[in-house]
Order: sequence, then C-alpha cells, then structure tokens
Amino acid sequence: MTTLLIENLCKQYGKLQTVKGVNLKLDAGERVALLGHNGAGKTTLMRMVLGLTPATSGKIAVLGTAAGSRHARNAIGFLPESVAFHGALSGREQLHHFARLKSETTKRADDLLERVGLSEAADRKIRTYSKGMRQRIGLAQALLGRPKLALLDEPTSGLDPISRHEFYDIVEDLANSGTAVLLSSHALTELETRTDRIAIMSEGRLLANNSLSALRQTAHLPIHVHVTTSEADADRIAAELGGERVNGRSITLTCQQDGKIAMLGQITSLGAVIKDVDVTPASLEDLYRHYSIAEEGA
Repeated sequence: MTTLLIENLCKQYGKLQTVKGVNLKLDAGERVALLGHNGAGKTTLMRMVLGLTPATSGKIAVLGTAAGSRHARNAIGFLPESVAFHGALSGREQLHHFARLKSETTKRADDLLERVGLSEAADRKIRTYSKGMRQRIGLAQALLGRPKLALLDEPTSGLDPISRHEFYDIVEDLANSGTAVLLSSHALTELETRTDRIAIMSEGRLLANNSLSALRQTAHLPIHVHVTTSEADADRIAAELGGERVNGRSITLTCQQDGKIAMLGQITSLGAVIKDVDVTPASLEDLYRHYSIAEEGA
C-alpha cells in the first residue's frame, strides 16, 4: 500500500525555486533516508508533506488524501530538527498533554516514555533535560497516535551512540508495524544498514532514489580490497595481484562490483600466504559525494 506519493512537486518563492520536480513514493513499512546539504530542500519538502507549506505545483497524497487534510495530518507523526517544549512541565505532563490532543491514553504515553528511555526522568522538569533527552520526548510525541507515516528531521541530533542505536531499533519496530518512515540526517554512516532506500537531494532536485546496493551499481565506484600477508611475501603478492603495498604486510587493490568475485577467487587461490582479506565497498558518504558532484557538473 502506498503511504506517501509525491509527483512532480515544485516550490517557488518569487524567482527562487527550492524544490524542483520531485517524485517520491513510500510504501507501508518502508524506511527511506532523505539526504542533502543544508538548503537542499529537505525541510521544505517535509513541510509540504505536513501541509504547513503550500506547493507551487505538483501533487502530494498521504494515504490517498491531500497533504494538510485532516485525514493526512492524523496519519503523520513528525519530529522536527529542533524540538521545543514548556520547560516548567515535566516530561510526563508534556506527553500526557499531547496524548489527550491525539485521543491517546496516558498509559500509552507512559509506555512511550519507557520505550525512549525516559521513564526514570519522566517527572523531572523539561528545563533540566539535556538536548538528547528533549529529542527523546520529541520522538515519543511523534509516536503518539500510531502514525502511518513518520517524518523525522535530523532525529538523532544530540543523541549519544547508545541512544542512536536504540533510536534505530524504534524505527525498525515502526517499520515492522507498517509505518512508512522518511528521515533526514547528516549522519550518513549510521544510515547504511538502517534504511531500505536512499534519496539524495541537491538544490531542490532529487538526484538519486534507490537501495544502497543499486546506488553502488549505478555509481560504478571502486571497491577497495585490503589483503594481509607475511612481510616476506608482500612484494611478490602485490605484483601477482596488481596491487599496491602500503606497509610491511598490507596490500591494497581496487575493482568494480562485477569483478569482486573474480578478484576474491584470485586472492584465495594463493593459499596460506594470505592471512586476512577485508572488502570495503563505496560508503554512503562516497555515494553522496559522487551524486552531488555529478549534479554540479551537469
């Protein structure tokens, strides 16, 4: 089932066009990472999906209804990049207030406080919370009402590494329950194994939109293979494999995706002189840079 459908979406402020002909679709349970530099159009796109910013042209449908409609808004959970709450309220009081607005039970609010790791701090005033704790309250608030579409703008900002890991566990639970998730982030490394698809924006355009493996295939960026052998054999192995010796026992080689299996077969055929092999495909950061540079040169 299609949860979010964006077709030929444009946004213009006077002569400045900030979103240019974007097409994007999210199905139920799909996790899509929206990447782009500051000013690429990501936040504007999210605001249009929320119905807060009207589109200049194009179409947005949330569960088949227009963006900004009552049905669409009820289906969306939103976490902005900078969350702000009333500092005089406790975390529990704040989330109970949002629960009433969403026609949710206070029990559900308390369960979410525990899910985001704030049950022990729930009765403290929000003004005493760190940025990461306020971000967790924002996430809990976004999950109220069991949204069908979650829009998360820089959701791990201010979170420590353990909290980031826990956050993506929550995102996985959301997706498994059928919620479509669109999240924007500059923390590229953590997205590689935690999303189903990558969408890259630059200067208002959607430059790429596919799985990580498909983006690697299209980009034709080299795979780096690091071979460890004995110091006595390193020069011979480097010459045999056509690689470069980088220190006493390591050799670096590169190949394209379709040549990886053949290269690994050549390496393993050398037998016991090979002590270790490490294969490093193009990272998400490499791909982001590749597609962005390709746009600049277009």
